[in-house]
Amino acid sequence: MLCRLAWPGRSGAKLVAPLGCLVSRQKHTLPDLPYDYGALEPHINAEIMQLHHSKHHAAYVNNLNVAEEKYKEALAKGDVTAQVSLQPALKFNGGGHINHTIFWTNLSPNGGGEPKGELMEAIKRDFGSFANFKEKLTAVSVGVQGSGWGWLGYNKEQGRLQIAACANQDPLQGTTGLIPLLGIDVWEHAYYLQYKNVRPDYLKAIWNVINWENVSSRYASCKK
Repeated sequence: MLCRLAWPGRSGAKLVAPLGCLVSRQKHTLPDLPYDYGALEPHINAEIMQLHHSKHHAAYVNNLNVAEEKYKEALAKGDVTAQVSLQPALKFNGGGHINHTIFWTNLSPNGGGEPKGELMEAIKRDFGSFANFKEKLTAVSVGVQGSGWGWLGYNKEQGRLQIAACANQDPLQGTTGLIPLLGIDVWEHAYYLQYKNVRPDYLKAIWNVINWENVSSRYASCKK
């Protein structure tokens, strides 16, 4: 669990470890979408986007705040058993908040096509071609058993791109060490109202709204 604290004499906030949360903690909030709920149609319809954002993501945010408050109380009491018992809720709801916050920016009504510049060169270097990359990420995402995510991440130690799958709401960086660049939500709530149980059709459609500018920006930032 992380929280933001303002330090005297500094203009920004600093992320600190859990014990610091005994001093002060700002509650997490649901981020606004950078587009209207219907902006991604016909690929993802407005009803899905509204429910996904205002109900599902909002629930992760609310439950994360509740879990963090309980964790704060457990820390204050020195109740290690309660701290341990809250870890699954922190991981699930914290991951849900992290993942969806990335996901919304990874999509755009002006998306689709192929990336350009350094990201495209890296994709060609690490996967052979954009077509190979697209096929591999699609296959990994289709293959997620139950609910989860397909990811394109950056391995900072090896200096290369990697594809990974995460179960449930496990956050990519927190569970694999890879820096998230592009996430594809394959929970049924992300597509069922439009694509029923045919996940491959949803995955075929989502490539039409991938925001490569956002993915490229994330790639440039993680290389600094």
